[in-house]
Amino acid sequence: MTIESIAILSNPKAGKGTAQLTAQWLGESLLQRGISFQLFFLDWPVNFEGFSDIWIIGGDGTLNYFINQYPDCGLPLALFKCGTGNDFAWKLYGNKSNEEIFEQVLEAGVQRMDAGKINDWWYLNCLGIGFDGEIIRFMQTIRFLGGHLGYLLAVILKVFSFQEKQFHIRTATETWHQHYLLVIANNSSRSGGGFFVTPRASFQDGFLDLLLCDKLNLFQRLRYLPVLQKGKHLHLPFVTHRLVKEVNIHLEQETDIQIDGELISAKDIQISVVPDKFLFRF
Repeated sequence: MTIESIAILSNPKAGKGTAQLTAQWLGESLLQRGISFQLFFLDWPVNFEGFSDIWIIGGDGTLNYFINQYPDCGLPLALFKCGTGNDFAWKLYGNKSNEEIFEQVLEAGVQRMDAGKINDWWYLNCLGIGFDGEIIRFMQTIRFLGGHLGYLLAVILKVFSFQEKQFHIRTATETWHQHYLLVIANNSSRSGGGFFVTPRASFQDGFLDLLLCDKLNLFQRLRYLPVLQKGKHLHLPFVTHRLVKEVNIHLEQETDIQIDGELISAKDIQISVVPDKFLFRF
C-alpha cells in the first residue's frame, strides 16, 4: 500500500500546544518529498475518501479519540509523539524522535494490529479498573505536570489512600471473586509514561494480557511499586497473569476505568480483543 495522499490530524491541546508546530513541520517535510497531504486541526473530516494514509499527532488519548470516532477506518495509520506519556508511540517506534519516525514511516510496510474493546469503547494500549482509574481522575487535577512524572506522583499518593474493591471476574476457563489492587487488561506492554505492568504483551498475538494483583498492605505497595514499574513482578505470588480473549467483570458500584489514559466508568464490564482491527505503518 503506497503512500500517496496523507490526512494529517492534529490535536491542538496535545503536547501543551506543540502539536500545531509538529503538524507544520510534517507538512513542510512532505512538500519537500512531493507527497500530497492535507492538515486538519479542530475539524476532522467525516470520512477520509481520497486519502491513502492517516497520520495522527498527539498522545495515547488522541489516538484513543480517533479509533472511537472512526472505528471502521481501514487506512494505514501512523502516530507522531506529542502527548504526555506516548506509551503506544514508544511501542511502535521505540525512543525515536519524530524526525526519525517520519523516515521510518515513509519506508515502512503496513501491519495489522489487534484492538481491545470494553463495552462500547475501543482501546489500543491499556485498560485499568479501580486503582488505575483513580490515578487518571487525580491526574486531571495535576495536568500541569503531565507525563511520567505526573503519573508517578499520582501513583505514590494513591498508594497511601486507595481502598481495594471487590471484583467478580470471569474468563472462558476461570472465575475470581475477591478484592484486588490492580485489574488490568492490556493490549500492549507499557503505560503511565514508563510502567511495564504487562511486559510481555503484544498487540499482534490475538490476546489481551489480564493482570490481577491481590490486596496489599501499605508496606507491600511501597516495596513492590519499583518492581512493577520495571516489569519484574509476574512471578510474584500475589500476581495473576493470563492471556485472554474475553473477560467479564462485575462490581457493586460504578467504578473509574482508564483506557489509553482516558477516563470512563462502569460496573458491568465486558472486555474482548478484536484481532487485526487496525492498520499501522511502523
